Amino acid sequence: MIAGLTACNRDMEPSPYSIQYTDSTIVVKVKGASFTMVKVEGGTFEMGATQEQGTDDPDAEEYPVHTVHVSTFYICQTEVTQELWYSVTGNNPSLMPGDKRRPVDCVKWDMCQEFIAALNEQLEHRLELRMPTEAEWEFAARGGNKSRHYKYAGSDNPDEVAWYEANSGQTTHPVGTKKPNELGIYDMSGNLWEWCQDWQGAYLPDEQTDPVGPEEGTHRVMRGGSWTYDQSFCRVSRRNYISNVIRASNCGLRLAMTF
Repeated sequence: MIAGLTACNRDMEPSPYSIQYTDSTIVVKVKGASFTMVKVEGGTFEMGATQEQGTDDPDAEEYPVHTVHVSTFYICQTEVTQELWYSVTGNNPSLMPGDKRRPVDCVKWDMCQEFIAALNEQLEHRLELRMPTEAEWEFAARGGNKSRHYKYAGSDNPDEVAWYEANSGQTTHPVGTKKPNELGIYDMSGNLWEWCQDWQGAYLPDEQTDPVGPEEGTHRVMRGGSWTYDQSFCRVSRRNYISNVIRASNCGLRLAMTF
């Protein structure tokens, strides 16, 4: 059963957003743009370069493999689109415009935080949206509790799920045009690198619950690969990181929310 919520201001005039709930999703419409948050049931997984990730392109940042327990959370079905960014901020910083369903690019970490704060304000804080942690991101990309242990997010064939260097035509593509992963989430491999909340830091071998990364650092974590990188960077365990003050045409974001 779907339960709907349409917010009203003090004068009982409809606000420019609506929120629709189902058992597994939250569909949000704000100023003409819409996005869907997918519920990811909590679970336990092995984080890092597990066996199916292969040994042809190992990266020391993916080791040691360690056990992580993740609580239930929501994550956006797609990357934040240029349409949604514009509806919230009134501007479009992307270097790859042309289709409003393309993911917003050229956004530095701080810009993303400001966007999320503005979106939460427009939704009157009925949803406290944020960036995903690195652990949440990887758990969702792997398919959560429905994981089939693919190398990429939803397949062992990158062309089925990812826009990357060999097939992108050197540009981004509208979100959701490739096959989704086991949770019905799109583009967690390829299209754009996605900012995570965490500072970059070395993995520890210890078993962890809802890790949030180091308390401070110089670089923020990015995940997923992009249209400018080869397929090896689209693996679900592959890590990347850059300074939070850098803007690039292969950097975007995805929303998350605590359950």
